[in-house]
Amino acid sequence: MQLNDCPVEHVLSIISGRWKIPIYRHLYKNIEPVRYSELLRHLPSISKKILTEQLRELEADGIIERKIYVETPPKVEYSLTSRGRSMIVFLDKMSEWGEKYIYSEKK
Repeated sequence: MQLNDCPVEHVLSIISGRWKIPIYRHLYKNIEPVRYSELLRHLPSISKKILTEQLRELEADGIIERKIYVETPPKVEYSLTSRGRSMIVFLDKMSEWGEKYIYSEKK
């Protein structure tokens, strides 16, 4: 990140993507690590390619961690990092604002 970068733009770049928030929500609700196949079942409209891309981006940004078990077939589990868990504070605030926006009378 450069010194003149806007922190809000940086955060939005981390969470932007059609599936990042649904992935995040599912991982947040599950205290235990979640397997790749479970994420696919939980998000039936997502393709394997897109799920893999979104998971890689979240991992690169330090929001999730991936644990690979060397076995046949390979087992991969995903969980939120402490940084990822800390995002819930502002995501809850965004949700509150969104509800007010959606359900308020538009002028």
